[in-house]
Amino acid sequence: MSFLATVDDAEASGATAELYARERHRVGHVPGYARVFGARTGVYDAWRLMVGELTKTMPPRRFELVTLVAARELRSTYCSVAHGTILTKFLSDDDVARLARGDVPDALDEQERAVVAFAGKAARAAADITADDVEGLRRHGLDDEEILDVILATAARCFFSTVLDATGTLADAGFAERMTPDLREALTVGRPLATP
Repeated sequence: MSFLATVDDAEASGATAELYARERHRVGHVPGYARVFGARTGVYDAWRLMVGELTKTMPPRRFELVTLVAARELRSTYCSVAHGTILTKFLSDDDVARLARGDVPDALDEQERAVVAFAGKAARAAADITADDVEGLRRHGLDDEEILDVILATAARCFFSTVLDATGTLADAGFAERMTPDLREALTVGRPLATP
């Protein structure tokens, strides 16, 4: 569902049909985000390229922590449930739920706690980031390129979440089947999930 008209699978052609086919192959169905970006496939492809570049240099667990925290701050249920389910590969469901609720689970080390705090602040109010905030990440062992990766991952999530929420795109109903009710409730930070 979206506030904007989207192209139905049967009517998709050209680059839109190619995007739908790629995402169907990647995730098993045509997700709501693909339908929204179906009108601007080049923008989606550029975003995927940027995320691909980030994930080449950023540890997967850190990327998912930053992404979930940014999604939480932006109140983006779609991105929260999508990346919260991925984060359960690295943390328990309870720890992911705690993080989604704004708590810092014990499973995070000191460096991760600093990264989570920084990403949350950057997503919430980037203009409030100070030199001391950046220095705090350095004190926790991140070099400047790693700090830039945290900033870029946060900014990438801000872009994607903003597009989905401003278009009224709901998280795919299938996410509900992949998590416990408690985790689903914690990850529903804004709009509800779509219904089947």
